[in-house]
Amino acid sequence: MAQLTRWQPMGEFTKLRDQMDRMFEDWPRFFGRRIDEEGLRGAWMPAVDIRETKDAFDVVAELPGIEAKDVDVSVQESMLTIRGERKHEEVKENETVHRVEREYGVFERTFTLPSSADPEKIQAKFKDGVLSLTVPKREEAKPKSLKINVEK
Repeated sequence: MAQLTRWQPMGEFTKLRDQMDRMFEDWPRFFGRRIDEEGLRGAWMPAVDIRETKDAFDVVAELPGIEAKDVDVSVQESMLTIRGERKHEEVKENETVHRVEREYGVFERTFTLPSSADPEKIQAKFKDGVLSLTVPKREEAKPKSLKINVEK
């Protein structure tokens, strides 16, 4: 026999408040940051755009303040990984820092390449803090056009 349970709206609000309290107690993980011995640290993620054309996938990552030598692009199986580090600027003698809002530290972005991508032919360019990757499609994956003959 089914048992009837009385609805207690205040109990539902209490459960919701408890869940939100737990979420904010673990805010670094919730907001995508890590904490280590040195305190709040990096784990920032640069903005990335991915576009598809008929011949390739174009991946563009904004990496302001980073030099090309501090960026590593790799492909393992079908995973494209962009990693690097934005180094914190040193405070000079006789200089006082009043505010630091830019994020520093190690970053890593990983994307799954579709089966139509040809990871062997990826091309990379880095200019003015923008990393541009071109991931060509395999020839068999490119769309083909066929001319249709119409008989009269």
